[in-house]
Amino acid sequence: MESAIAEDAAEVEQSSGPVGADEIAEVESVIGAGTPQPIGSFRFWFTEQRWEWSDEVAAMHGYAPGEVEPTTELLLAHKHPEDRDRVAGAITNMIENGEPFSSRHRIIDTGGFEHEVIAVADLMADDQGSIVGTLGYYIEITDIVQENPEEALPELYEGRETIEQAKGALMLIYGLTPDQAFRLLRWRSQETNVKLRALATRLVAELRPLTNEIPQFRTRFDHRLLTLHERIVSD
Repeated sequence: MESAIAEDAAEVEQSSGPVGADEIAEVESVIGAGTPQPIGSFRFWFTEQRWEWSDEVAAMHGYAPGEVEPTTELLLAHKHPEDRDRVAGAITNMIENGEPFSSRHRIIDTGGFEHEVIAVADLMADDQGSIVGTLGYYIEITDIVQENPEEALPELYEGRETIEQAKGALMLIYGLTPDQAFRLLRWRSQETNVKLRALATRLVAELRPLTNEIPQFRTRFDHRLLTLHERIVSD
């Protein structure tokens, strides 16, 4: 299963545009049944409003492979009550505006257990290049801790500054802990067969131009930066 996700993730990451039909076919050919992993794929078609879950995503919701046909109603029914409205809004925005479904939220599975996940996605295109839906991954971050940190120390020390910058970006965007952010970077490194330092360097480089696209966020951040002292209680 890990090699399957690796092949698909590599295709997605190297693409300069939406995921095409060839990549979609590859997902179908390489993702199959197996031991549930904390990473699974999903797809959604805009016109049909139809979902597809990999076996791993089904398992996160408490279902056996092929046990249920995922729908928006079923998906929302499994969201944590405190997250449901926000996720519903993200799905509505996806359907109305043709945007990828991305979110950090909690899933309550059929056994009542809580799973914290990040949904990351990109647009999905057909053979003619027309946008037909969204393709992405659920990444479970429930109780994630850094695995075998000593194995990554040499590379971590070589590119410490850039890796820390990349971790900081993931922590800000997804609201992760340092260990969770590092685990996410390591996943992308392992599944795409790209060195951690190279991946972090590329991420940091591609984030810089994005700051010009979100002036409203920067304005709000400026305000918080310049007024932090007003909200700090002295010991």
